[in-house]
Amino acid sequence: MRAIGRLLRLQPEEVGLVLVLGLLLMGNSIALQVSGIVAISGFLSNGGVNQFLLVVLIDWIFILVMSGLQTLIIDRFNRTLIVGGIGIALLLVFIVLRIMFAVGAPNWLSYGVMYLISEQQFFAFPLIFWVLANDVFNMEQSKRLFPLISSGSFIGELIGIGIAAAFPAIATLIRVKPEDILFFNALIYLGIFLLVTFGLRGVHIRKTVQQRETVRETLNEGWGFVKEVMSFRYLMFSILALSLCSIIIEFRFWVTTNAAYPNQIGYLQFYSLYRLCLTIACFGVQTFLTSRITTSIGLKNVFFILPVITLAGAIGILFMPGVPMAVVALLSFMLIRLTIHEAAVKSFESLVPEERRGRVSMFMDGYLPAIGIILGCLIAGAVVLIGLWQQVDLYLVYIAIIVGVAVLSIFAILKMRQVYDSSLLNWRLKRRQRGSSRVLDKLDFEA
Repeated sequence: MRAIGRLLRLQPEEVGLVLVLGLLLMGNSIALQVSGIVAISGFLSNGGVNQFLLVVLIDWIFILVMSGLQTLIIDRFNRTLIVGGIGIALLLVFIVLRIMFAVGAPNWLSYGVMYLISEQQFFAFPLIFWVLANDVFNMEQSKRLFPLISSGSFIGELIGIGIAAAFPAIATLIRVKPEDILFFNALIYLGIFLLVTFGLRGVHIRKTVQQRETVRETLNEGWGFVKEVMSFRYLMFSILALSLCSIIIEFRFWVTTNAAYPNQIGYLQFYSLYRLCLTIACFGVQTFLTSRITTSIGLKNVFFILPVITLAGAIGILFMPGVPMAVVALLSFMLIRLTIHEAAVKSFESLVPEERRGRVSMFMDGYLPAIGIILGCLIAGAVVLIGLWQQVDLYLVYIAIIVGVAVLSIFAILKMRQVYDSSLLNWRLKRRQRGSSRVLDKLDFEA
């Protein structure tokens, strides 16, 4: 046991706490993968692809509202109570979902609600969790222990994907209904609540004094910073453009793959395999390539990768509109976005002074992607409606829109690169420069 502790760089008093936090993250990831995969496969089979676009639109509007609520409550209540409360809330939600199936609610409604919940599992739980973890550990501990704790999420993803893929066969074997998997998710969140209640009992939670601001004040601060620092302004345009592209590429993926796998069980197995490949690929890229690529080509050049991949994927779909190209386009987009691009954005945001970083990050990582995806849903939805009215498939129109928007994203990054060095002299970054000039030197990679 001591040898394992030394290998993992764990102090004896840290073992139990790291285990509890890792299990919390793993449990949420298992339940997230199960509900996400089952919800998408179930809705596409029962509700249809076009209707799912409406669900995604509602979902991101909901996420936008929830992001605002989180900024209001996250600093006003004990974080342990919030995490435990989320566990109980999700426990009750999955029981209610099972009741919806039992009473014969329309499948499209039940699976649509399940998808909305899975998105909150993805956004809400980790956000509160990592704030809590930051309050538990000091800076030295967080650098050493957070990668180990976050590995629980990766393990949970693999387990959840495996359970989602295998459950139809298991359900047939033990003679239960496929929707009974919701009870499994409910049990996971019961375990999360018990872990928080008993596993974190007596743990010292650092109390921090933070400003309490309204959603409007948070937005104004984030927008004010981005507007006045030119490199951030151009990056903002790129993030909006790429978010818009992401949902249209994903929509094309749903259209082609749902036609190829119209049966719910078949689609569930296919989609589980896709998620498994994406998860393993992300782990490999993040572990072995992200840091090396950023160091090799420079931070300000890394932002070219995702727009170029997006443009290549869209052009590929124009010439090869079938399932293989749709899978390759979405898989490559998600792989780069979740690894290299996301790490680059986080590194770029480290230039922001500490007293503004939270609000700027919330604006760039929360509100901007949500707005971009909502716009993408509206554009794709409008094209689909026109196509249905004229009784013709207009997929080439929204793919051409991706091509144009991806080009605009590349142009925005070109402009960002031109003003990158001069932006570091902006007064809003001055304090950060004086206090941490060596950090800026590390981030200001040259091509």
